[in-house]
Amino acid sequence: MDGMMGAAPKGADAAHPAGQYGAIAKLFHWLTLILMLVALPLGFVIQHIKDDSKMGFYALHESAGLTILFVALARLVWRWLSPPPRPPVDMPKLLRVASTAVHHSLYAMLIIQPLLGFLATNAWGFPLQGATAYLGFIDLPKFMDTWEGLAKILSLLHSIGGWLIVVLLALHIAGAVFHHTIRRDGTLMRMI
Repeated sequence: MDGMMGAAPKGADAAHPAGQYGAIAKLFHWLTLILMLVALPLGFVIQHIKDDSKMGFYALHESAGLTILFVALARLVWRWLSPPPRPPVDMPKLLRVASTAVHHSLYAMLIIQPLLGFLATNAWGFPLQGATAYLGFIDLPKFMDTWEGLAKILSLLHSIGGWLIVVLLALHIAGAVFHHTIRRDGTLMRMI
């Protein structure tokens, strides 16, 4: 409604005429990206690491993943407290639907994926304790006994989730580039 009634969009200034996200929302966004640049590649290469070196990789992957979960939950709370700027008024309905679907799917996976990994780790009998403690020093409680059948299912779902996040990230980045280079509607600049 803001854009429709002539009022300046949220966060609008000379550099961001289409409005912008606030500093905290931007911090959450870019922190999530940095954590994903740690967690995703490690998740894909861990299986190829020699056993005597794996624990350090697991510790880093799991700590980054759980931090993503905590940041995603904080982002959702912040998004509720400080709603984002509205999409451009002239944005076609199909683009709005696609954008919403990708964003909601990414948020869901930023929560589901770390939970799947945490549950799988516990089901394999390797809770985040000792050498793989959260952030290297916070032992998280073990809440289940080793259960290999469940661990295999959770690990498969975690692997599928990793690839789904890669696809969603590619769509998210492609959308940002599309808005910036083709539509030139200021959407990308809202997060910079």
